[in-house]
Amino acid sequence: MLTFNHFNFNVSDLDKSIQFYQDALGLKEVRRKEAEDGSFVIVFLGDGETGFRLELTWLRDHPQKYDLGECEFHLALRAEDYQATHEKHAAMGCICFENPSMGIYFISDPDGYWIEIIPTR
Repeated sequence: MLTFNHFNFNVSDLDKSIQFYQDALGLKEVRRKEAEDGSFVIVFLGDGETGFRLELTWLRDHPQKYDLGECEFHLALRAEDYQATHEKHAAMGCICFENPSMGIYFISDPDGYWIEIIPTR
């Protein structure tokens, strides 16, 4: 049996990304690994409820913007209070797509990764 453990996003500004995920989604740093030579930093974020982790990887030698293709892949999080979460994200200006007929929307992080927000059903 296999179980989900983590999902990775490579980021260009680690501090900015950590702050975004804390402010927008309430995720907190649970573990960090730094290369002795400073070539990378990996930070795992958690929601405090599940064991699933979002891994943010910063690479010193990757100064260019990441190619996200057509942004067809995404991470999804469930909101207990969907309306309040939507209002918060609207105020933050990070909503990039809404689908009211499906009852979902997406936010975009500082690197352009999309995160789907779904209500608890």
